[in-house]
Amino acid sequence: MSLKPLSKEHLHTLRHEFYQCPKNKLAQNVCVQKDPLEVAMSRPRVEQTQHVFTYKIDNEAKPVCDQKSTGRCWNFAAHNVIRLPFMKQYNLEEFEFSQAFFFYWDKIERSYYFLNNVIETANRGEKVGDRLLSFMLNDPIGDGGQWDMLYNIITKHGLMPKKCFPESFSSESSARMNAILKSKLREYAKVLRDLHSSGVANEDMQAKVDEQMGEIYNIVGICLGIPPETFTWEYNDKNKKYFSIGPVTPLEFYEKFVKPYFNLDDKVCLVTDPRPSNEYGKGYTVDLLGNVVGGRPVFYNNQPVDVLIDLVTKSLKDNEAVWFGCDVGARFARFQGGIQDLEIHDYKTLFNVDVQLGLNKADRLIYGESLMTHAMVFTGFGVDKDEKPTKFRVENSWGESRGGDKGYLVMTVDWFKEYTYEIVVDKKYVSDEIMSVFNTKPIVLPAWDPMGSLAH
Repeated sequence: MSLKPLSKEHLHTLRHEFYQCPKNKLAQNVCVQKDPLEVAMSRPRVEQTQHVFTYKIDNEAKPVCDQKSTGRCWNFAAHNVIRLPFMKQYNLEEFEFSQAFFFYWDKIERSYYFLNNVIETANRGEKVGDRLLSFMLNDPIGDGGQWDMLYNIITKHGLMPKKCFPESFSSESSARMNAILKSKLREYAKVLRDLHSSGVANEDMQAKVDEQMGEIYNIVGICLGIPPETFTWEYNDKNKKYFSIGPVTPLEFYEKFVKPYFNLDDKVCLVTDPRPSNEYGKGYTVDLLGNVVGGRPVFYNNQPVDVLIDLVTKSLKDNEAVWFGCDVGARFARFQGGIQDLEIHDYKTLFNVDVQLGLNKADRLIYGESLMTHAMVFTGFGVDKDEKPTKFRVENSWGESRGGDKGYLVMTVDWFKEYTYEIVVDKKYVSDEIMSVFNTKPIVLPAWDPMGSLAH
């Protein structure tokens, strides 16, 4: 069938109909001068939304963190959750774990993981130019990640206080360093593929990877600094009393001083993926997704969204904050109180059509309209007279001045249902039936599946 060109007659009709509508003229006059998102803002929804919550964890941590010009939200959100019981135990007024320490080890481990995947895909017979290799080479080493990737870094390398390994230029603005690493990793990928084509044994290819990692180690170390093997942490508690811990390795610090109050082995990741192809009550993983060779594979326990909401509220009532992943930019009034609400933008009045909600959640995943883009922390929620949740309090990692209420957002429960995809809670809140899914062999989704998207 031949395609019908867009005719001049049709375009003339559309132009005539556009200017026949006075509202279109007014909307055009405003939108050519202003951000359409701001123009579509629903003033009544802003007025109706308050940052007041029925339930809130006892002590929200200070300071509000800022990931700066990086995709480290998953890193910050995890450290923000972990620091809450830690600060309570050690009676701290303010505290941050070193996000730069985690960032350093993720870059090192993820580079090694990528190079080993190059060998793996060569052994599979995957060709350069095919979809899998094209996907891998498009972004060999970004900043984003998933919960199981957090688990792998912390349980292998530990944690450090931020004062003992502070930020650097490239940890706060990672684009230049990442561009250098991506260039080298693509170069190394060709070297490894050429070696494979020439019949070199896997052992010799692994030796080449080890050689390549020497150069990666130097690049990352020069840009971020190299974390010390041991450190001593000195601090004053709320009562101004002096304490000192160390010398201690970062892994010893996690095992002895953090794990008793936040044990990563007790936390489980649940997702909600409503696509008809992905059944609830099943486990899923994503091909080649990870960051540590020999680490724990990414595992998604797929459950209905109401299950996730129930587990979040149970955790918060029990004074436990919750790490989660969502599509942060959808229906989001960042500079009008940090509101995530399906009705916060009145696109219908402005454009005569709705935006984003023309597809359901499953179809948004299928047609590329939505996926998980950002990780944050739930710290509270509000309820109606029947004790049903209506909204959630969200700790973000964009600092106090870059939108929201001093760094916090408010999310309606309806927004949660449409745009939240992943939560991490303590397994004590999860039923035996749901926990049993973790003992099953996961279904493998392709590397480019939207559920393999990384929070950044």
